[in-house]
Amino acid sequence: MTRESDEKAAGRGTEAIRPAAGSVPATWLAEPHGTPPKSHWDRFGWLMAVIWLVFLTYPIIALLNSTASDVWIVVGWVAMAVFVVLYVLGFMRGMSSGGGLGRPPLPSQWLFFAGLIACAAISIPAEGGSALSFLPFIMSFASYGLNRIAHWATFIGAVFATVAWMLVSQDWSDYISILAIVGLLGVVNTVSTWLIIRSADAERLGLELATSEGREAVARDVHDLIGHSLTVVKMKAQLARRLIDADPDRAKAELADIEALAAEAIAGVRATVAGARAASLTEQLAASADALRSAGVVPHVDGDPGALSPAQGLTASWILREATTNILRHAGASAVTVTVRPGRLAVQDDGRGAGEREGNGVRGMRERAAAAGARFELVRPAVGGTRVEVTW
Repeated sequence: MTRESDEKAAGRGTEAIRPAAGSVPATWLAEPHGTPPKSHWDRFGWLMAVIWLVFLTYPIIALLNSTASDVWIVVGWVAMAVFVVLYVLGFMRGMSSGGGLGRPPLPSQWLFFAGLIACAAISIPAEGGSALSFLPFIMSFASYGLNRIAHWATFIGAVFATVAWMLVSQDWSDYISILAIVGLLGVVNTVSTWLIIRSADAERLGLELATSEGREAVARDVHDLIGHSLTVVKMKAQLARRLIDADPDRAKAELADIEALAAEAIAGVRATVAGARAASLTEQLAASADALRSAGVVPHVDGDPGALSPAQGLTASWILREATTNILRHAGASAVTVTVRPGRLAVQDDGRGAGEREGNGVRGMRERAAAAGARFELVRPAVGGTRVEVTW
């Protein structure tokens, strides 16, 4: 067997496991630009790149057995050493800086990539067909460390280079396995990077959705809390203004209530923003009754707040708060009846009735009920007025 045949056989013997060398750079997805490594894998994962470099043993064997001139052999050794340094450094930089896989690669990554290709190219005179062993590393570097265009261009280029070498060497049987491995690695890199990018996009979309829902929840909480408190403050301020001359003592009492309500609203906003506010249904029934009476509306409570579970009572208290606010603002009612039954809360007034268009308050109540697994209804009875009902 000739030396050239030995080199080809050595190259074929390891092609089946060389694609694994290209799988490691997938960790480049781990962190965004400028984010320092946080885990042991982030700090020491580059060791995997070093481990997979063992498959460069075959180009090394080819250099040791090369019949090329001494100059080309020296060039081959230098190119090999530079390739190793560029690959490991590029791998480490890609992990720490997060280029590629859906994010624009750092400019330096392109320089590393060009250096890898140059090292493989100038190794050909000394290594011959064994230089194709560099292709899995180059393909994976492009797939995981650059972008989709570079991935496809490198994939096609690797196939073309392998086929070209087969044509030049006139030895299809020796290199058909290499062509198959290059094609398989291209498919694996295509599928795996697509899945990684889709997963990252899904995670990013989920984060944006969670952020949006969180903002809506805070906005709804603040709207319900501030809307109710300011409505009551307005009513009490109007009453105090009318009483300030006729009944100063009662006017002072109303002003004290306004002061207490303002303090409660401030504390409520702070607690709501912190995500920790929870008002019991019993407390809200008392607060709503007081607010209604201050506006000249007669409140009636039918049922026991304890008929609802604590979780149901929390949702019911928010809906009662918002319903009370809407009644004070828009209904012009003279009486309100709050009915509490197991799994049910209803608030009915005898006012002018709700309009056809739902405002922020009604939408907020509907959203709160849906989030609690309850059904929300806004009913306009034939006798007039409005009934808000939530059932579990």
